[in-house]
Amino acid sequence: MNRATAVNAVLALAVAASTASGDLGAGRSIGDQSIVSFQWDPPLWFSIPLGLAAGAAIWSRRHRTLVAVALAAWVTLGAFVAVIVAQYRFAEHARSRRATAAATAVASLVVGAGIWRLGGPDAAVPLTAVICLAPALLGLYAGTRRELIAGMRERAERAEREQHERVLRARSDERAQIAQDMHDVVTHRVSLMVLHATALEASEGRDAVAIGRRIGTIGREALTELRSLVEVLRTDGDPPLVPQPGLADLAGLVEDSRRTGMRVTLRLVDEQGSRPPALVEHAVYRVVQEALTNVHKHAGDAESAVVVRRTPEALHLSVTNGRARAPVPGLPSGGHGLLGIAERIRLLGGELTAGPTPDGGYSVTAEVPL
Repeated sequence: MNRATAVNAVLALAVAASTASGDLGAGRSIGDQSIVSFQWDPPLWFSIPLGLAAGAAIWSRRHRTLVAVALAAWVTLGAFVAVIVAQYRFAEHARSRRATAAATAVASLVVGAGIWRLGGPDAAVPLTAVICLAPALLGLYAGTRRELIAGMRERAERAEREQHERVLRARSDERAQIAQDMHDVVTHRVSLMVLHATALEASEGRDAVAIGRRIGTIGREALTELRSLVEVLRTDGDPPLVPQPGLADLAGLVEDSRRTGMRVTLRLVDEQGSRPPALVEHAVYRVVQEALTNVHKHAGDAESAVVVRRTPEALHLSVTNGRARAPVPGLPSGGHGLLGIAERIRLLGGELTAGPTPDGGYSVTAEVPL
């Protein structure tokens, strides 16, 4: 049994006993005159059931019934404690202020009439205020305070739930971002390794050491990047502050493609003279990486051009390759690369387009506002 239930049970028993005894006769008379409307000594068969009815109304929290029983007890037994409790409980739990005012007015008329008849207004006004009005006002205060606290608790719990949902969404977005990074790293590096392995096979042993060294270097770079991404997933605290590749790393990315025999040029034009935000640089790097990977997969050693131009308003990128030759065997395509880089650019407020060119090549262009 919790505290509220225990208090309610004790109050129900106390009011039942007080009502059945007529509050020990404390409120039955003014001077030598009886307040009750009936000049009688109430029998037990009447007072005990009435007291039990008052206690049952409190226990079951039937506040309208409690008011009616309390007023009946006042008129017949002169019991005022039940009226005080009924006024407080009704005002505390009433949803309408009008209902509280109406109940208080009716109770004041019933209680005040008998006191006025015997003691006049000097006795009726203060006693009625104490028995009817003061408990109602106190009940209104208690009910309003309880509703206010409940509302504050609900808002706090809702804010906590929303914060938890934001954290879950942020984690989900971060994992999706890491998955995209892993896709970009693996597809690009593995594509280069397959191309070098194909070149090693075609060379029939010539330059085997140099080509093998390149394959090893590419593999180690892929493992290093993958370790940094997996570390973010494993750590419970702040992620490791590993610099993300940006525009300064495009030269190395292009050089890796050149080593496979791909003809690719890089041109960086900065009309602003200052460095773009790191998120923009990283997104542009991933777009170029995915575009060159697709050239490796589908266009063989077609001539390609990477152009990055920064203006005061936006960063413009284009990766264009010429007419495709026979595709490189052994490089499967998942079909998610272009969707991933398009989403990266969209999240930065930019737009990415990809499609064939009139001369039979392919072009990927992106524009990110600054």
